[in-house]
Amino acid sequence: MNSVIGLPREKGEEKDRKFIEALARGLDVLRAFQQGDGFLGNQEIAQRTGLPKSSVSRLTYTLTQLGYLTYSERLEKYQLGSGVLALGYAYVSNLSVRRIAQPQMQELANNTGTAVGLSDRDRLEMIYLEHCTPTDVTTFRHEIGDKIDIARSASGRAYLASLPAEERQFLEKHIENKYGEKWPKIKAGIDAAVQQFEESGFCSSFGEWNRDINGIAVPLILGRGSIYVFNAGGPAFRISPEYLQREVAPLLKNMVRDIEATLIHF
Repeated sequence: MNSVIGLPREKGEEKDRKFIEALARGLDVLRAFQQGDGFLGNQEIAQRTGLPKSSVSRLTYTLTQLGYLTYSERLEKYQLGSGVLALGYAYVSNLSVRRIAQPQMQELANNTGTAVGLSDRDRLEMIYLEHCTPTDVTTFRHEIGDKIDIARSASGRAYLASLPAEERQFLEKHIENKYGEKWPKIKAGIDAAVQQFEESGFCSSFGEWNRDINGIAVPLILGRGSIYVFNAGGPAFRISPEYLQREVAPLLKNMVRDIEATLIHF
């Protein structure tokens, strides 16, 4: 099995005897809910997951009984329940890298005037585990759980660049399916990021994921399959590429090295 896990399953994929299909389908239903969705009906969930509506009906009933979904009789639709929040909170609160990194992230944000984030991969996106902004800045703020593009953001590129070539190519095949005709340009950006990482130790995205945002990122590689990414950036009108590369990048790399050293002795 490829070590790059957590990707959407494909039809016709070779079956693993240890793999519990019913459990996977239930988790697919929970993943169908995206930020800002609110309530979803069985038909909408079936469309998003590719599962038969009859299966979705049984799964949503079971997940409701277990507290992972709640059901509105008036709307005849479902929303995520407190059970999902409990799991997510347990993960984030017990994450040692987040506890150790947060004070240093806040210090870097205050000293550089940039927003500093910590993210991990969630399928074909990066998801924020922590986010710090300068104490005097109230805009450009991400929340824990917000997701960003893996192929065009600095954080996503840093994650991809830190992977062994075989694993990166495996992920790129799935990214290509997602972007279709846009893939050649996106692939060129990833290749440039890999080269930049090899030469400079960080990756950048200047207006490529969001035309109004400039950012750089450095991966923290704790072991095979355990990679976190720290990024720093902000609005393009205030944070220039030159400032990020010359002033912020050395500080960001030093912070990541300090966090890594602390975790080794944690």
